[in-house]
Amino acid sequence: MAETALTETTVAEVMAELAELEDPRAREVNEKHGDDHGVNLGKLRALAKRLKTQQELARRLWETGDTARLLAILICRPKAFERDELDAMVREARAPKVHDWLVNYVVKKNPHSEELRLAWFADPDPVVASAGWALTTDRVAKKPQGLDLAGLLDVIEAEMKDAPDRLQWAMNHCLAQIGIEHAEHRTRALDIGERLEVLKDYPTSPGCTSPFAPAWITEMVRRQGDT
Repeated sequence: MAETALTETTVAEVMAELAELEDPRAREVNEKHGDDHGVNLGKLRALAKRLKTQQELARRLWETGDTARLLAILICRPKAFERDELDAMVREARAPKVHDWLVNYVVKKNPHSEELRLAWFADPDPVVASAGWALTTDRVAKKPQGLDLAGLLDVIEAEMKDAPDRLQWAMNHCLAQIGIEHAEHRTRALDIGERLEVLKDYPTSPGCTSPFAPAWITEMVRRQGDT
């Protein structure tokens, strides 16, 4: 009982501190990208560093909204979540930043990640499916053994052009990663990218690599000195 009361007090204190960090201008910019938070991420990380890892507090913060969810991700213990808990969380995480952080900072480090990758990969919810693709892209780069890369390219070739934005982005990343990491599939990956033209006209800042897969693949291979 005392522990619950302590957590409740801490949640209230943390929420008050997040409210103080709220910046209306930051929120306006973030909302244009579909993100519901108005706190500078550097300040959010500093707060997380001060709080350190607190799993129960993270679980409580997750229930309160997107800015608190970002903080929850930073102070949680990724390996402590059960499979069904993560499945529910990824379905609740609709804001792009929360979704990306949850997949990259938590799910990838969880022992159920491969099981969830397989479950999410063809989920009818395109945002959930995009999490499955993000986990697949991670495996393409780090642990490709057992993956059917040619089969992945088949799916990308057939479905990426008309996929919803978030899912399309995730599939495109997978396409680029296959082309970058696996020379035997590079020609086909480049060809698929050229024909589908997904993200070909995406605005790219000077000095940044275009997300258009052929440009992305070519640039990263050049940097690796791999011909």
